[in-house]
Amino acid sequence: MSLTEEQMREFRAKRYNATVTHLEKRHNDLLVMRVRLDNPRAAYLSGQYCTLGLANFEERAEGCQPESLSVDDLLKLVRRSYSISSSVFRDGDAIRDPNYDDWLEFYIVLVRDNPDGRVPALTPRLFNLCVGDRISVGEKIAGHFTLATVQPGDSVVFLSTGTGEAPHNSMLADLLRTGHTGKIIAACCVRYRRDLGYLETHERLMTLYPNYRYLPLTTREASRMGKVYIQDLIGSGELDQHLKDLGATGLTPASTHVFLCGNPKMIGIPAKSKETGLWEYPQPQGVVEILEGRGFRADNPMLKIEGNIHFEKYW
Repeated sequence: MSLTEEQMREFRAKRYNATVTHLEKRHNDLLVMRVRLDNPRAAYLSGQYCTLGLANFEERAEGCQPESLSVDDLLKLVRRSYSISSSVFRDGDAIRDPNYDDWLEFYIVLVRDNPDGRVPALTPRLFNLCVGDRISVGEKIAGHFTLATVQPGDSVVFLSTGTGEAPHNSMLADLLRTGHTGKIIAACCVRYRRDLGYLETHERLMTLYPNYRYLPLTTREASRMGKVYIQDLIGSGELDQHLKDLGATGLTPASTHVFLCGNPKMIGIPAKSKETGLWEYPQPQGVVEILEGRGFRADNPMLKIEGNIHFEKYW
């Protein structure tokens, strides 16, 4: 037994509240998508996130891990949280205001399969969308991963892997649009150069803003910086030197905010050990441990501690 066209139409009419207005595949597995909500959306802060959702009956992109669902499962909405990205530029060299447009931009990588056997549910469906298709967007935009504690003269360092640079793009646009006087560095680590979906945007920004530098890092092919991970960038002193080259005092806790997004292994958030009950850093060493060893302090929203290392958790 399968669903009828009428059942699917009724579900979309009831559960979908937005339309896809723009799709641009950087390559087959990397997508920039914009969606417009039916009703005026709430204002939001750069760095925040919302949810995207599609029904299980929607078609999936080819070449993904096979999926087996019951009829009951087909009429369920599969959702996931995504940080809101930004194309940074609006008109000419003007920088985009996050609340200027009536659409939201998302930066998405296709998950074709999972090593643990869990079948990817949402991204194969997102990659099968076309302009004009309907989608569910969570009306609540939330998250503490914002520029709230950054002062005008602070150095700001954005460190990401893959599509983790999405919220950083939004925050970067905000800093440049409002005339931030501190130094700004964004480093993004990917496997191949083709995975740097906003590379041309960042290269253009560097020609316009002398206080900004973008560091593209690759791990499976050599670039002008060699094969470098985010942890290597810090441990070698290279990140510190880039800040000094821009005129900052370096990677110093007193005047630097570091924003982390992407692979949890890169971030390295401490977790409470089941054996000892103590908070322990994960291994291999992540950025949080490296920076806290140099005097930085990570945010702890549960304890209402505001540090100078910031990362997002979607729960």
